[in-house]
Amino acid sequence: MTDTDVVPTTPGAGAPAPSVPDVRRRPRPTGWIAPAVLLAVALSLPFSTLTLPGAFEGTLNSPPTLHLLALCLVFGGLATSYDLLYGRVGLLSFGHALYFACGAYTAALLMRVLELPLLWSAVIAVVGGTLLSLVLGAVSLRVNGIALAMVTLAFAQAGSILIARDPGRATGGEEGLPLHTAAVPDAFVGVANTVNLYWVALAYAVVATGVVWWLTASPVGRVWQGIRANEQRVAVLGVNPYPYKLAAFTVGGGLASLGGVVYLLVTGGVTPGITTAEFTLALLVMVALGGAGTRWGPLVGAALYTYADHRLLQLGGSDAFTALPGWIAAPLSQPLFVLGTLFVLMVFFFPGGLVALPARVRSALRNRKAAPR
Repeated sequence: MTDTDVVPTTPGAGAPAPSVPDVRRRPRPTGWIAPAVLLAVALSLPFSTLTLPGAFEGTLNSPPTLHLLALCLVFGGLATSYDLLYGRVGLLSFGHALYFACGAYTAALLMRVLELPLLWSAVIAVVGGTLLSLVLGAVSLRVNGIALAMVTLAFAQAGSILIARDPGRATGGEEGLPLHTAAVPDAFVGVANTVNLYWVALAYAVVATGVVWWLTASPVGRVWQGIRANEQRVAVLGVNPYPYKLAAFTVGGGLASLGGVVYLLVTGGVTPGITTAEFTLALLVMVALGGAGTRWGPLVGAALYTYADHRLLQLGGSDAFTALPGWIAAPLSQPLFVLGTLFVLMVFFFPGGLVALPARVRSALRNRKAAPR
């Protein structure tokens, strides 16, 4: 007899109680089918010669397309790390870009000034970004809500101003820092090696997503869910929310720092634009577009945002756009206008994000069928 068998009983003393299937312990192998399929598709793209006219320049395995896809993966992993704070724990922070920039700038400076190899520079940069998020989180999380957002915004603005002013001519000011290729293996330098940068970006997206999924499915993740739903109730139950929030802050900052190092490799440099609070606001839009607090939402939202941001600028000067009337072509050629409009529509009509659309459509169809005629 297995633990899922139901024992037939008859009323009476001493009759054994029917056993109930323990669905909580039953594995769900089908839950990994979608990630496995998507990973297989991502692994096959560098070998595909498929052409999608209008969507990408050239074939899927061409350097321009792989570069754009690598950026989508980098920002997908970064948005997932931000969703750990915003979507999973309910922490609205405007300082997440600071940890991303810390990873990128620290690695760039270590390779340029100290001439450290890429691996050691990356390790030190990630450790430094993680410690920075730990320290700033320990201070910021003493307050909640709007106050937390304002404190993190102040830290972000201070970091952005510091980098832009180029103290000691170390950060490059408004021009930023180029990648010191002498400290980077040849396999990650040059247009011909774009495919290798794609692999690095894919690995980062997988690591960031895997870490967030694993943590949210753990007992710590259940506490995070409780904090997001009602932090005071969690405290009343005898659990101190502060260390759990600090853990999310630190893990998210560490993953963002790792993303900064990968971004430095993919783009071949770093600029002050990634240090601003506006950059964190873009992450918030990515998460909201895809669906905050969901498995796939940050990845989907970041991919859509990054793709539209780059492709709309490229298509703005094409013959197809110039042939359109001016009142149509002008706004469509501005990515921020298109993405902002889409964001407003999602907030008002589809608050669950893009990943919630299939479920909403199915629910609407069921309600329509069940409605009396």
